[in-house]
Amino acid sequence: MAPASNLGNRLISITLDEGSIGRGGPEQEHERAIAIFDLIESNNFAVTGHASGPYALIVSLLSNKLALDIRDEQGQPVAAHILSLTPFRRVVKDYFLICESYYQAIRSASPSQIEAIDMGRRGLHNEAAELLIGRLEGKIEVDFDTARRLFTLISALHWKG
Repeated sequence: MAPASNLGNRLISITLDEGSIGRGGPEQEHERAIAIFDLIESNNFAVTGHASGPYALIVSLLSNKLALDIRDEQGQPVAAHILSLTPFRRVVKDYFLICESYYQAIRSASPSQIEAIDMGRRGLHNEAAELLIGRLEGKIEVDFDTARRLFTLISALHWKG
């Protein structure tokens, strides 16, 4: 379900909790920064039961769970949600494998082979976005493109370079 088209229903900042996530290598930090930039640039994010944003999001990891600490513009708590990452395990693993194949194919495969791998990569990304929308249902409303960008951030948290 897509959030109402209220201009306040969006993320204006995303902070990764270094205490639980830690810093990565230069490539990993670059991937995370790109994922955050893309998400901030274009998103539709509404907290169920809250009038409207804009929102600041603090992301942390607790064991195998993703903690989403949502705050208002002034930094006051709005909601906190903990999502198990277990349902994402297979799709993240498959996504990394197909991305690796894609980057290898760019160097030596034909355009049609690259396109086929890229279609598979996009399909997995879409599957993960649908899974995320379902896991957030009743808590946070996001549109499909925002769910895709959130999955990119989730995968960037696990990316080892």
